[in-house]
Amino acid sequence: MSPIHWRPLTGLKGSVANILVPIPQDTFRGLVESMPRWRGLYDEALSSFFRNVDSRKSDGAAFAVGGRIQHLKARAVLVDMEEGVVNQILQGPLREVFDSTQLLTDVSGSGNNWAVGNMTYGSAYREKIVDKLRKAAEQCDCLQCFFLIHSMGGGTGSGLGTRVLSLLEEEFPEVCRIITSIYPSAEDDVITSPYNSVLAMNKLTEHADCVLLVENQSLVDIVNKIKIMSHGTKPGLIIKRNSTVTSGQGGLSGAEKPFDAMNNIVANLLLNITSSARFEGSLNMDLNEIAMNLVPFPRLHYLVPSLTPLYTLADINVPTRRLDQMFSDAFSKDHQLIQADPKHSLYLACALMVRGNVQVSDVRRNIERLRPSLPFVSWNQEGWKTSLCSVPPVGHSHSLLALANNTCVKPTFMELRERFTKLYRKKAHLHHYLHVEGMEQSFFSEAIASLNSLIEEYHHLDATKARLMPDAPRLSIAR
Repeated sequence: MSPIHWRPLTGLKGSVANILVPIPQDTFRGLVESMPRWRGLYDEALSSFFRNVDSRKSDGAAFAVGGRIQHLKARAVLVDMEEGVVNQILQGPLREVFDSTQLLTDVSGSGNNWAVGNMTYGSAYREKIVDKLRKAAEQCDCLQCFFLIHSMGGGTGSGLGTRVLSLLEEEFPEVCRIITSIYPSAEDDVITSPYNSVLAMNKLTEHADCVLLVENQSLVDIVNKIKIMSHGTKPGLIIKRNSTVTSGQGGLSGAEKPFDAMNNIVANLLLNITSSARFEGSLNMDLNEIAMNLVPFPRLHYLVPSLTPLYTLADINVPTRRLDQMFSDAFSKDHQLIQADPKHSLYLACALMVRGNVQVSDVRRNIERLRPSLPFVSWNQEGWKTSLCSVPPVGHSHSLLALANNTCVKPTFMELRERFTKLYRKKAHLHHYLHVEGMEQSFFSEAIASLNSLIEEYHHLDATKARLMPDAPRLSIAR
């Protein structure tokens, strides 16, 4: 098959191909968010993530937009070198959603070793991965971007995940690559996770267009706070079914798996970021515009996501947050998916993705209200990108996703560097990596040098914060 180079078409609704390498259990579950709305019709919103196929035909022929739903198949490639996780998905309620020809598994896993995932399995399965990526892309009428979801601490997620990323750049160089990376916590039970994460970050810095940072510990904290709310003293205070952080299988006390609530937060992040590709709105945002507007320097493409609502998920005894409060929540630490404080760091740019019956004037008013407390770089004081989608998430009147390119990611990277250095200084566990064919010790020095350089770039930007002069330039919302 000859190489296919796809050019994203700006301004049109497009298809999104997802590549899911290991994160705990079934994050993709939440992407069926609006199923009740469609009432059996296959429309553009569904076509962004799903094909409508005729299950009676072996060639997988798909139906055009506008007809009735026959058999939905996700536009996704699932890759895991430990087959157990994928098998759980295939035995679960969404088993019919995934095309069996778009799954790739092995038996033993990567042994928490980046080198095994990237080099051993990356080389052995290269052609199969490329073939599956091409087939997924060929089934898209208008390929707008690739989403890659992976973990950073394990061997397959970090190693094979970043190998898939480099293959995407080779095979589809002009298609945007947006990566959701799940960073391990400091108490992670994978001893070699600092090695895996730093080696993976070197590839993310080199090959990704945007990286959405998500920390496991932040997800745990959010879910724990919601659990506390659900066991509050108010009578009848329970977590809503089908809410932002629960799946359609029941509340947190129901038949949920341990990671379901965490995974659904990540799924809702993706739902909000793709809302303009799926629904109509007065100010839609093309997925390619995220990198164009939020990444002023190619290496500094690590974005901090914050999502609201998150905590107003109890029953009718708790009132819905007002619109203005929602904007305030989006810039608070409690609603971020990483542990950082952007208000005490420097903003390079910020995107606001609003869903529901919200007007441009509402967005302008809230930006003006919040601007004095949000320090922006001197050369981009008006660095806001805004989108308005008229369809809110199920169960809510409105929602907001904020994506901030902010120097507050520096402490996260510095902590990762410190954990890496503690191991690398003693050369602990290094032999496990160097025994892998193709792996050299220089890969470690290159990776830590890349991370040092990245931290230094953020440090230089932070140093300019003290020189910022207060002013009030005219607000201009990017369209």
